[in-house]
Amino acid sequence: MPHHRLLGISGSLRQGSYNTKLMREAARHFDPAVFEVGNLRFPLFDEDLEEAEGIPPAVQTLADQIAAADAVVISGPEYNKSVTGVLKNALDWVSRTDGNPWKAKPVAIMAATGGRAGGERTQFALRLCMVPFQPRILQGPEVLVGRAKDQFDAEGRLVNEINAKALAGLMDALKAEIARG
Repeated sequence: MPHHRLLGISGSLRQGSYNTKLMREAARHFDPAVFEVGNLRFPLFDEDLEEAEGIPPAVQTLADQIAAADAVVISGPEYNKSVTGVLKNALDWVSRTDGNPWKAKPVAIMAATGGRAGGERTQFALRLCMVPFQPRILQGPEVLVGRAKDQFDAEGRLVNEINAKALAGLMDALKAEIARG
């Protein structure tokens, strides 16, 4: 199996983010030759800012990372029954770059949340947000890590066998999607 370039995007900026842990755990299962983490620390999207200064360099870097990746894995918490503002802001900014780096890109989504549902609503909302970009979003297996504070060990590995199995299956499906071309 050839090794691939995987881009990870976490919808949480928090230092000890469960979604960043989940994203890194996904990369471990995927075992890419190159794993990069996208930086979402951008100014709020503002057409006046874009007109005055152009696309911020960090936004262009993320768009270039998306374009260069063989696949993207996105992990995001659920805030107020939807995607986080930081993730939506990143999607809005990247949509303003030249071309469409998401087009036909294999994408796996997952969520880790403090609640018991594990982020079903955030995944649904993220799918809707990404429709205009036309990526190849995998339909499953779903990775919904509820009560996330109890689901990782000290090294950031999933301790729940059901979650670990679902994540391994999702990463296998992502590799298969890359192979489909």
